[in-house]
Amino acid sequence: MDKPAAARPQPMRPEIPGLGNDPASVRQRVEMLERVLERSFTIPVIRRDVGLDAIAGLVPVLGDVLTAVMGAYVVWEARNLGLPKWKLWRMGANVAVDTAIGAVPLVGDAFDLFFRSNSRNLKILRKHLDKHHPQARVIEG
Repeated sequence: MDKPAAARPQPMRPEIPGLGNDPASVRQRVEMLERVLERSFTIPVIRRDVGLDAIAGLVPVLGDVLTAVMGAYVVWEARNLGLPKWKLWRMGANVAVDTAIGAVPLVGDAFDLFFRSNSRNLKILRKHLDKHHPQARVIEG
């Protein structure tokens, strides 16, 4: 039997923004992760944004595995939000292609600069959230 709401222990601190399971928190986490993986800083000479995905890819095997796990986390969050299976497959394919080609020495490092699987997956997730969870929409300015 459940306790009444007043009898349940209350958290001692207010909820930290971005740590909930609501669509707005998930969106915030995924956007932050995409920024870290794809657009952390700019290469001055070519004026190209790069992130952890391209840098970690320079470390054989370990870097590619690390970024694949982080990309898979985005797909997992999308699954928890209830995205259709075909969108999840598409997101998973983006991560798989990025991981497979990114693992090839030299070619994969160049590929990581141009194929941004996490940005593509964020676009799929944003489209879903904007349609099905409009209250999670963020006004960008």
